[in-house]
Amino acid sequence: MTREEVWSRLGAPTDQEGSVNDPRTHEEYGVRWNEKWIYRSGAEVVRVVLWHRYDLLGVFRIAADGTASSEDLPD
Repeated sequence: MTREEVWSRLGAPTDQEGSVNDPRTHEEYGVRWNEKWIYRSGAEVVRVVLWHRYDLLGVFRIAADGTASSEDLPD
């Protein structure tokens, strides 16, 4: 799925860490990424989307206790 398709389905992220050209990688939820889109409801993080360059690595729903579960994107 492309960045445009994810943006179209989920809307603009509230925050972003890293960028498509950021050479630094991070590991979170068992995935190594260099860009993270963060979606909030108020101050609470409710979803994150992880990328490595232009490759979508995963969409994760974040529970109130901070645990994450993989999420399928809505059609």
